[in-house]
Amino acid sequence: MASAKRPAPRRKTAPPKPEPAKCPGCDGNGEITEAVRVGSRKGRITDDRQSGLCLTCWGTGLDPNPAA
Repeated sequence: MASAKRPAPRRKTAPPKPEPAKCPGCDGNGEITEAVRVGSRKGRITDDRQSGLCLTCWGTGLDPNPAA
């Protein structure tokens, strides 16, 4: 005799993964701004700025040493 079909049990969903921590050096942007220096002897700082790659996270924007 055929048995009655049972409904499939509900699957539990996995909790959402926490968002990765932002890099403290660049605030998660991946780039930092540096002051432009002019002159070979004194290295006078100008009002100009240039952007560069964050050396802490290598441009990813993620904290390389997240708290465990």
